[in-house]
Amino acid sequence: MKLYSTNLNAPEVSFQEALITGLAPDRGLYMPESLPTFSKEEIDSFKDAPYPEIAYRVLSKVLEGEVDDESLKALTYDAYNYDVPLEEVDPQTYIMRLDRGPTASFKDFAARMMARLMQYYLSKENRSLTILTATSGDTGSAVADAFYGLDNIKVIVLFPTDEVSDRQRKQMTTLGKNITAISVDGKFDDCQAMVKQAFADEDLKHMNLSSANSINIGRLVPQSIYYIYAYAKLRNYPEDIIYSIPSGNFGNMMGCVLARTMGVPIKKIIASVNENDEVPTFLGTGGYKKIEPSKNCLSNAMNVGHPSNLSRLIAVYGGVMDEKGNISKEPDMENLRNDIHSSSVTDAETKATIREIYEKYGILIEPHGAVGIRGLLDFRAQTGDNTLAVTLETADPAKFPEHVKAETGVEPNLPESLKKVESKEEFMDYLGTDYAGFKKYLQEKLN
Repeated sequence: MKLYSTNLNAPEVSFQEALITGLAPDRGLYMPESLPTFSKEEIDSFKDAPYPEIAYRVLSKVLEGEVDDESLKALTYDAYNYDVPLEEVDPQTYIMRLDRGPTASFKDFAARMMARLMQYYLSKENRSLTILTATSGDTGSAVADAFYGLDNIKVIVLFPTDEVSDRQRKQMTTLGKNITAISVDGKFDDCQAMVKQAFADEDLKHMNLSSANSINIGRLVPQSIYYIYAYAKLRNYPEDIIYSIPSGNFGNMMGCVLARTMGVPIKKIIASVNENDEVPTFLGTGGYKKIEPSKNCLSNAMNVGHPSNLSRLIAVYGGVMDEKGNISKEPDMENLRNDIHSSSVTDAETKATIREIYEKYGILIEPHGAVGIRGLLDFRAQTGDNTLAVTLETADPAKFPEHVKAETGVEPNLPESLKKVESKEEFMDYLGTDYAGFKKYLQEKLN
């Protein structure tokens, strides 16, 4: 497997190198030059297989020659030791509940596989690594949990002080050991900008820094698997399917794009966003403009004013966008619009959807899942397209109890994964948005 940088000014690398380094030296994001495709027979064979077996069979083809089969099978069965329910809303609509992992978030799917693959490669070479990651919600907790206790990997997580829920924060700040949490007096985009600048800083090269954000291709490859899984369980090839994906940094959506590249007949990808509507505006007008600062919405993990993964999406359609959002080569907008639909959902609509889904179907969803469902309902209203669709619930409703209870009157049940952090002591450091201060912090902590 060879990967190139979306900025097109860096050498090709192997998956191992892309995984360990995270960001390309030209500040671009790594993308696979090609991916294997799965035949009708292969997809049909997944229908009765459990999730970890599907993960193993997909990754063994995608990462052929990168990891030995025995190790890869052990890694996938260890990573995916929880359920992945497909909950029927009505005969044409399903919710894929990606909230049953150890941190009750869809980020567990990528973080757990990524941590195991990193550990596999680093152990073979007797190397150590420091992971820097920015989070607007669930990434930090999933990454912290996935890497917790690993001897040769340290993790530093940056999160915006005022834009994560109490339970999201506690999942990052109650671990200790090799996990450091930093509360940043700013926005998610500030956290992400500091992390990206650190990766490109020559003064910090000796620190062996890498990323666990969705800028790392090691996040996207595992995320492609659950789209293949859901299709195999619900459809008979070559029937079409639609996915509606709550989107912030657009890594989850890019996993779906990879799944389509690998042969899943996805009719439309709906990238549902909150009031940070830079991507729907781009698709509508062809002009891209970041939202600075990003807007603070109920679906806090999606408060992103400039999604990093947009450069990957544009690359798939033949264009070039740099890390600052400048487009030097236009993508094929006609095909992009044909494949991807994106709409913005207000906080008022988010609340109404939480209430509507509970009252009609008795199903509890949280703000991010509500954005996904609203995007699908709006798409159907606009187009009349009633193709079978899967919308994603990306976090357990208990992570956002105040919003869920306000609309439904129901206090969500607290899963064991969240109960265990409620009374633990928190440990965190505090920083502003000045990169010089963050650089000094890293030099003092890691030198």
